[in-house]
Amino acid sequence: MKESTIKIYLAGPLGFSEAGRAFHQQEIVARLERLGHVLHDPWEEDEEIARIAAMPYGAQKRAAWQAANLKIGRKNQDLIDGCDVVFAVLDGVDVDSGTAAEIGYAFARQKPIVGYRGDFRLSADNEGGIVNLQVEYFIRASGGTIIRELSELDRAIAACA
Repeated sequence: MKESTIKIYLAGPLGFSEAGRAFHQQEIVARLERLGHVLHDPWEEDEEIARIAAMPYGAQKRAAWQAANLKIGRKNQDLIDGCDVVFAVLDGVDVDSGTAAEIGYAFARQKPIVGYRGDFRLSADNEGGIVNLQVEYFIRASGGTIIRELSELDRAIAACA
């Protein structure tokens, strides 16, 4: 497979905050697009999510989220199924639970996974790891790796292709 045709699913919690969305778009998405990769980005603007988020708190908003959550989960599953490589942001005190689930699913679907941990805080189960040992196991057992700087991303993605 030529490097420019790699389809990459972007797993991670960055879309939940304004600062995270800026880093996601300006650093991660921009870098991968410059390399010519096809991105499967679950954080692409979704009008339904914006509409629900703007609703007043209450039963209607809760019901709208319940219906949307199933669609979002299925969409993300389909995006992972259609990718070649998963890129997962592992920052935070602990790996985001949704990201961990996506890593486990990607491993089960035999997708290589590249993790990125730019966060310098300790987050492993013991001094032998970088993050939760099970998350790290699935990443490494997939044939992937964990990088500590985005400057390593190009090489890590190419190694998975």
